[in-house]
Amino acid sequence: MGNTYFFTGFPGFIATSLIKQIIHDHYAIDRIYLLVLPSMLEKANASIRSIADEENIDIEAFTIVLGDITKPDLDIKPEISSTLTHSVTHVFHLAAIYDLAVPEKIANNVNVNGTKHVNDWVLLLSNLQRYVYFSTSYVAGTREGRILETELDMNQSFKNHYERTKYEAEVLVQSIVDKVPLTIIRPGIVVGHSQTGETIKFDGPYFILNFFDKLQFLPIIPYLGNGKADGNFVPIDYIFNATIYLSHAEVGIGKTYQLTDPNPYNVQDVYRMLMKEFLGKEPKGMIPLSLSKWALSIPAFRKWVRVEREAMDYFTCMAEYDCSQSQKDLEGSGISCPDFKDVIPAIVTFYKKHKHDTNKQIKIT
Repeated sequence: MGNTYFFTGFPGFIATSLIKQIIHDHYAIDRIYLLVLPSMLEKANASIRSIADEENIDIEAFTIVLGDITKPDLDIKPEISSTLTHSVTHVFHLAAIYDLAVPEKIANNVNVNGTKHVNDWVLLLSNLQRYVYFSTSYVAGTREGRILETELDMNQSFKNHYERTKYEAEVLVQSIVDKVPLTIIRPGIVVGHSQTGETIKFDGPYFILNFFDKLQFLPIIPYLGNGKADGNFVPIDYIFNATIYLSHAEVGIGKTYQLTDPNPYNVQDVYRMLMKEFLGKEPKGMIPLSLSKWALSIPAFRKWVRVEREAMDYFTCMAEYDCSQSQKDLEGSGISCPDFKDVIPAIVTFYKKHKHDTNKQIKIT
């Protein structure tokens, strides 16, 4: 018999892509259950048809389960939940609010309360082989220096509600590590596919490209601050490949993996390489980051340049995200993180083609 999968966060990009990766990697599939908000039903059905066509898999392998992680028992009908309780082998909890500027109330409800409800539901599953929780490296908050995969609660503070609520959610997940076969994934800042550049949204380093796009008429564009912090950028295909492998390998049980770049460039180097690829020129001079933050505190300016003010905090956080456990457990799998300089041409090409797509641009408030 094959595995029976249950995904939250469908039809989101991460859930959709991980499902495709499972199919690509030829894991035995009995059924894939997809928790979907009623308001997303039409989009979910379209996504299922697309996956079935692209991956040549029977559409009957998919079952939509209407529900909501912010409600007890995930708001799943009791008769359906009973079936799931005895059949689901792998749970991937991906549903979350990922926006750096997310309001506190929404972040608490989805990221924290939602994860508590998923945890409570997972504890009822009688045939569970793996519970995979999608966290973030930025649960480390404002910590600096070397940050280990085995560390979580280090009395850190946080740069925004996103970081804090993802931290609190991971604390909840870590609390049941002795009760379920658990794997926690902490990605760095995710960028597009290393070969095609494809991405679902333009955040992270794409804010730099938005900045360049608006200011390219200037004769020179300066650096923003000294940019000595590491640029923790990883292509999406590395995240998907590593996640699916570690989520099925026995070695992954009870582990937390920081899927970060083992050899990151600093932010200044990333800034320079992106400008060179996008505009064909180098930065000249430097303006203090404090001035950039002040300018981005003006709503009209940040909306014009399409950059979230919160993104500037990541230019100065001197954190080193250790990923030695991830690297060790991926040995022999053929999966490794590409050199970011080799990824830049693909992501810039994709950005140029899709920069006017409002569905990809983050709504700046």
